[in-house]
Amino acid sequence: MSPAGDFESLISAIDNGADSIYFGIEQLNMRAKSSRNFRAEDMSEIAHICHSRGVKAYITLNTIIYDHDLKFMKTLVEMAFESGIDAIIAMDQAVIIHARKIGIPVHISTQINITNVETLEFYSQFADVAVLSRELSMRQIRHICSQVKSHDIRGPKGELMKIEVFAHGALCMAVSGKCYMSLHTMNSSANRGACLQNCRRKYKVTDLEEGHELVIDNEYIMSPKDLSTIDFLNQLASTGIDIIKIEGRARAPEYVARVTKVYREAIDSIYDKSYSQEKIEEWVKKLDSVYNRGFWGGYYLGKQLGEWTDKSGSSAAQTKVYLGKALHYYPNARIAHFKIESQSLTTGDEILISGPNTGTVESKVEKIMVNDIFVNQAVKGDECTFVLDRPIKRSDKLYKLIPA
Repeated sequence: MSPAGDFESLISAIDNGADSIYFGIEQLNMRAKSSRNFRAEDMSEIAHICHSRGVKAYITLNTIIYDHDLKFMKTLVEMAFESGIDAIIAMDQAVIIHARKIGIPVHISTQINITNVETLEFYSQFADVAVLSRELSMRQIRHICSQVKSHDIRGPKGELMKIEVFAHGALCMAVSGKCYMSLHTMNSSANRGACLQNCRRKYKVTDLEEGHELVIDNEYIMSPKDLSTIDFLNQLASTGIDIIKIEGRARAPEYVARVTKVYREAIDSIYDKSYSQEKIEEWVKKLDSVYNRGFWGGYYLGKQLGEWTDKSGSSAAQTKVYLGKALHYYPNARIAHFKIESQSLTTGDEILISGPNTGTVESKVEKIMVNDIFVNQAVKGDECTFVLDRPIKRSDKLYKLIPA
């Protein structure tokens, strides 16, 4: 399952092997403050795009719900049902009950913090899928998965409950993301999708009585590294889980594309028995090239405390620089036509093209033409053409990928 913050990410996830995607709209999801959200009226198109490619679509309505939210929440649930969205990811019982009432499947959000089989059995009367608490070890997950079978725990459809876990992406300092720091300090609640991530800032510890400062190795004492399970994904898969989830609805389309592709390849390699250390090393390089805060294995390997990032922002080995927009694509010749609006494009450059109907396309520029003449470089103001194997759309954005 891959994240989709907009249509570019949605297409990128599908093109790179996602079996399902999850998305939010402007309100009532845990990324409501993010700039990457859909509108309610987009749901029919999302469902159509996904279903035409054999992919399932799930909407996140996983914030806490107040009385004044109930009418709007019910409207969204009903719109999701009418649009053909496959399920609702929820934590509030009001959402769960209304979804069951109208007949749309429910997935239990990680915010409910399911950590044992009896809690899972309770929620099985409402939901077909449960996202376990992020703080469990693989040993604990394996036990829960085995109990699903031995206790014959089935959801409303009569099928065995499916178990989902997070495999990659941002981790919160709080238990499964249920944090109050942003609310207490800035009156902006994380549990309403409005986290301002002030935990990601630098902090120092001071004795308020005498003013002594505690010496610490890392000023980012509440900003955990990102989760990555790629180097032990075979062990995670062996616990009996059904779904792995990639976090990142607020991240760029190229992040969604690359991470989805890596985990698709890794899952397939586990089943065809080609999963190897050599492949892991290559996958780690690819994951490191897009936005990340450094990586650690989360709590799956039995660790009690997190590993903390040592700087603000991304540690990605690669970044993108905006160059211009697409003017046309000639499918028979496989030629892309661009207007360079910033910087320059040089032969040999690694490029990224993205757009709402295109998703993301990565390529290497072998030859460039300006005014029907081969050149080594196209500069600001030039219109240039080059070979591109995948079709793109007018106004798609062109970026150059460079070392960070």
